[in-house]
Amino acid sequence: MIFNKSRIEREKITVGAMISKYCKIEHHTKGELCEDCSKMFEYVMKKLDRCPFDEDKPTCLNCSIHCYKSEEREKIRQIMSIAGPKMLWEHPMLAIMHLIDNRKSKK
Repeated sequence: MIFNKSRIEREKITVGAMISKYCKIEHHTKGELCEDCSKMFEYVMKKLDRCPFDEDKPTCLNCSIHCYKSEEREKIRQIMSIAGPKMLWEHPMLAIMHLIDNRKSKK
């Protein structure tokens, strides 16, 4: 269950679901990621593995360190803007936990 996962693990699951949804919508894939989305997924996982905040990680929006290169940052924004609104319907628990994490990281 999502509740007993670490902060980083929840972020990985959530971003993975968003990239998958984005790829399905924009690149018309069925089940597997296209090459570009696979590269983005690997990039994001590597960044999360190296996050210096570990379990105190804020959401990227509230983070003081912007670890993504500008091109990847723009790409993840695009992914989130397209897939993010659909998360509440398709992955409601992930979406709610992300909103909670976002509120916590503002404090």
